[in-house]
Amino acid sequence: MDTIVKYDSIQIYYDRSIGEDISITEKSKSLDRAIYLAKNLKNDSVLGNLLYQKSSLLFQAGEYDSLLLHHRNFINTAARINWPRIQASQYYLMGYYHDRVESDYKKAFENYSAAKNQFELAKDSSWVGKTLLNMATIQKDQNDFFGSKETVTEAIVFLSATEHTDELVQCYNLLATNHRKLFNLKDAIAYYEKAIANSVNAKDKIAFENNLGATLVDDGKYEKAIAIFERLLKDSSLDSSTARYARILDNLSYTKWLVGQEIADDSFQKALAIRIKKADMRGQMASYTHLGEFYMKKKPPMAMAYFDSVIQVSKRMNVPRAETDALRFMIQLQPNNVKLYERYVHLNDSLYKEELSVETQFAKYKYDDKLKQESILRLEKEKAEQALLTARERNKKTMSYLGSIVLLLGLSFVIYYFGQRTKRLKERNKLAKLEATLETEAEMSRRLHDDFGAGLNQTMLMLQSDADKSAVLDKLDALYNQSRNFSRAINEVGTGGRFKDEFLEMLHFRTPKNANLFVTGVKDIQWNEMAPLSQQVLFKVLQELMINMGKHSHAKMVTLGFKRAGKTLTVKYSDNGVGASLEELNAKNGLRNTEKRIQAIGGSIIFDTGKGEGFTVRVTIPF
Repeated sequence: MDTIVKYDSIQIYYDRSIGEDISITEKSKSLDRAIYLAKNLKNDSVLGNLLYQKSSLLFQAGEYDSLLLHHRNFINTAARINWPRIQASQYYLMGYYHDRVESDYKKAFENYSAAKNQFELAKDSSWVGKTLLNMATIQKDQNDFFGSKETVTEAIVFLSATEHTDELVQCYNLLATNHRKLFNLKDAIAYYEKAIANSVNAKDKIAFENNLGATLVDDGKYEKAIAIFERLLKDSSLDSSTARYARILDNLSYTKWLVGQEIADDSFQKALAIRIKKADMRGQMASYTHLGEFYMKKKPPMAMAYFDSVIQVSKRMNVPRAETDALRFMIQLQPNNVKLYERYVHLNDSLYKEELSVETQFAKYKYDDKLKQESILRLEKEKAEQALLTARERNKKTMSYLGSIVLLLGLSFVIYYFGQRTKRLKERNKLAKLEATLETEAEMSRRLHDDFGAGLNQTMLMLQSDADKSAVLDKLDALYNQSRNFSRAINEVGTGGRFKDEFLEMLHFRTPKNANLFVTGVKDIQWNEMAPLSQQVLFKVLQELMINMGKHSHAKMVTLGFKRAGKTLTVKYSDNGVGASLEELNAKNGLRNTEKRIQAIGGSIIFDTGKGEGFTVRVTIPF
């Protein structure tokens, strides 16, 4: 068949496949015929577009089994041909399918990640940004708030250069939500306000303002939040039968109750009824939780019933985090109920492991895709180098010698450069260790002078003034205890088999009497396999965090989670204390010294805190 005639036939079949007047079956047959005719064309992009159109048609028809089979065929064909833009669209479609139809976040993220890489090869910035937004949303839904924040920030970079206002405001809203979940309320409020200011969609703006109001409640700014909720409920564009209306009504009722206003349970019940009618399961959990809190003092048995409803819905929805929240309230109502406490600790430990696994999984997907991209670029580079080598072989022999000399000089430079770089890194590491040691010694000296020295001077004055003997003895006993505590702080850490017991003893010793310490993951760690230097640094780091908590945070609850992944140990510390500003963190020698200790052995430490927002630290240390 003549090529021009074949193109005409393909076009006819393609036009028929997208027509409005035939069935899905007829459309599929026409598209199959067009694909058959396009298989031997020199213009491969024609075949690629037809194959993608077939995927789109199968998705629209709901023929998902056929879609999965066709996708495998598409990938096998695409592996032989360079179709970055078409491949990107195909992967994006499959990511959307696994996300919205199958609710399989792993496969959805994997396909979106592949689509993002292909869009980058096609130099389509706007679709790179849109795909990253979807990936960040999945990470947020799986409680990987740090990872989501990183991904959505990357999305904003790509979308800022385009006119995609809708996607940008969704990025701001998502970034605000991540900050709120991480208790960075100041940043959350700023990004919600940015989303509201840039939104042109009335419904989206109402949703963003409701989110802002909820964040203001978290921040204790109740009157501002009430004003927002009341204004939204009066908005004529808000349908009073929708789940969104119920969300705002429930938030308003809960906030008024928090500030001590007389609230009947009717407003809570009205919101709950709408949520039940609309099958809004997440909304129902929020309503049951607020009703439970409302009845905790008035009618504890009714409050327990509502919290139990939260647990039942959370199990149907597979949202274990909601169950832990309900269990915390139930433990307050029944503090002697050991089963509730055991269930809370077990669930919290499982959640930590699951969230850490999810974070690792997302990071692996992104890393694997990066390797694929590097492999593609490497193959292209190898092809170019091979072509260049062939051209050089056709040149004169002297030019070949010259090329060899240049190559040898280049290799020599690379070897010299990396040798010097390794030397500089070693010197820098030694300097960091020395600096950490000197700061430790300075801190020890200050504590001896300011704390112990001042107490000793006071005791001498008491003796000179013939003070009461019992008072002098009490002061000496206090000095003895202070010297023993100081000795514990600076003594060598027992490593090897002794480390675990000494480490746990230190944690409990440093926990104030009015605070509760929850430790998870300790039993899963083979502590005797850990390098002695890592044991010593981990001991000192956690000791400094516990000392800082005892002195400054006024925390009532401290949680420590341990998770080993290969040659790395991750420790998550958090407390519900007063937190600290960035300036206050920088002013604390102990915490700065802690950071240098970890960096000196190749680890890392991330502080996540704000004034009045609690204190969270993530420590990664070589095992």
